[in-house]
Amino acid sequence: MALRKSAEIRREEVLQAAVKEFARSGLHGTSTEAIARRAGISQPYLFRLYGTKKDLFLATCARCFELVLAAFREAAEGREGPEALKAAGQAYGRLLEDREMLLAQMQMYVASGDPDVRRVARRGFAELYRYVEQASDASPAELRDFFARGMLMNVAAAIDLPDICEADGAWVRRLLG
Repeated sequence: MALRKSAEIRREEVLQAAVKEFARSGLHGTSTEAIARRAGISQPYLFRLYGTKKDLFLATCARCFELVLAAFREAAEGREGPEALKAAGQAYGRLLEDREMLLAQMQMYVASGDPDVRRVARRGFAELYRYVEQASDASPAELRDFFARGMLMNVAAAIDLPDICEADGAWVRRLLG
């Protein structure tokens, strides 16, 4: 007889499935049926775990920020100043290899016209900023450059700019440094 999974484990599985589905179609284009199917549960159980599709989307947005913050913390551990800043940036670059997480992040920005999504995005971004500021002791200008470069990396990864470096990449190499 198979053991039943706890609600906590199921919530995590649903969240992982939601990242993948929301990455493709965003808040309004994703069906809860598709998320439930990917998670291997019924749609009513999905609603028992998360309440509404929007609640699940908000949890997905928060998860993206949690993953970035955890990567920053791990990378910067034991480092200070510019070394911590560089390590956090490199960790973010590795995170962008997870295309679904990246696209889920981008969908969050697209949906930020919704005040609840905007609130989660602002809170998560503020937490990232404060952590990097504290860990690196960087100046406001250095922090602005760090986060601007991160946004550039988001766009570059979303449109696969690194993939064209081989064929027509001189301008991409100049842009990305």
